[in-house]
Amino acid sequence: MYRRIINSLIDWKLRDKRKPLIVLGARQVGKTYIVKKFGQESFINFIYINCHQNTVANELFRDMDTKRIRREIERLYDKKISDGETLLFFDEIQEVANGVASLKYFCENEPNLHVVVAGSLLGITLKEGESYPVGKVETLRMYPMDFMEFLIARGRKGLVDMLENLEWDTMKLADKDLTEYMREYYFTGGMPEAVQEYISSGNVHKVRKIQMDIIDAYNRDIAKHTKTMSTRIHQVWESIPAQLAKENKKFIYGAIAKSARASQFELALQWLQDAGLIYKVNLVKKTTMPLKFYADASAFKVFFLDCGLLACMSETNPNEMLLGNNAFVEFKGAFSENFVIEQIKSLDKIPVFYYAKENSQMEIDFIIQTDRVIPMEVKAEENTKSKSLSTFVRIDNADSGMKGLRVSMKPYIDQGWMENIPLYSLWSYLNKKVQ
Repeated sequence: MYRRIINSLIDWKLRDKRKPLIVLGARQVGKTYIVKKFGQESFINFIYINCHQNTVANELFRDMDTKRIRREIERLYDKKISDGETLLFFDEIQEVANGVASLKYFCENEPNLHVVVAGSLLGITLKEGESYPVGKVETLRMYPMDFMEFLIARGRKGLVDMLENLEWDTMKLADKDLTEYMREYYFTGGMPEAVQEYISSGNVHKVRKIQMDIIDAYNRDIAKHTKTMSTRIHQVWESIPAQLAKENKKFIYGAIAKSARASQFELALQWLQDAGLIYKVNLVKKTTMPLKFYADASAFKVFFLDCGLLACMSETNPNEMLLGNNAFVEFKGAFSENFVIEQIKSLDKIPVFYYAKENSQMEIDFIIQTDRVIPMEVKAEENTKSKSLSTFVRIDNADSGMKGLRVSMKPYIDQGWMENIPLYSLWSYLNKKVQ
């Protein structure tokens, strides 16, 4: 399946000055698949070494002699390693001692050799007992498939071209099809194995089984901690669907357990974020660039990395999601907001926050920063009145020149103070803003 990150991998390959590359991301987002595809299609020789439970890999990194490592790989895999022609790919690199640390020496001693490593986001960045090779590596972050990649996988490249060109009038003609694909994406999410199963078989039960297996794999990672820590991580993880079903989606520690306090669960929440399993969106107190200056770390929303996993975790009936508009309106728009944050995060370069006025019910779902600050409301239901957004833009920030964005199932319209765009066009719209 096509993944946009392949373009970044090719750019890395062609640069004169490059460093070893780390592909980061949560488990099951497709890191191994895409690097293998890249190696097989873009190099004369490709050597793949899976470091998980691999005694050979453990022995390879017994010291930092990269010349020796190179020679031993050639002999063990019976392949010639040639600068510029060979890709050396170490998968699950966090599973071996000194694997991550060795990248510093590959950078210094083998600058012309193409080296890529991949592994769990948490395992690589927080490898105990090893120093991270700061300044000696490049990184690429990989996410679940975004909606555009999903459409390509469904064989609808024409719809993708239309969306990328923001052909608003043509979108009206394709609205029925695009809405149907949105329902499918809400159900499958962007985990490649789940998407592939849905495309090949259409069996919703098999797709849900794959999603459950992915969640079980995450739970096994959680269980590796001490009993107290793993219990708290599980409690946070299991509470997220209910947190998102609230009208006000601000994360409340008290919703995890009675009398729960931030001091008890902050580390658990941080673990889930570091593992790439959740997205944390902080409150911003002032909507002036750069937004990060005005972020409030004590108030935030939490979303799943994947809307399909949210559907699985919440035990939402597949037929309810795939038939009618239930997926768009149930749980107070939780699926639509989770969809929106996934598309924003997949662009990997848009700061995102939310805004709420003190002592007021006014809240703006998301505040994003591109070349300007954009307040965004997400409206999945038929009622698309944007009272909070209107007040925020036309009264509170009337002199700033700010323009709002409403993302809904309605067609495109520019009302001067605000643009409304269809949900399915969000990725393309924002990509144009950051190009």
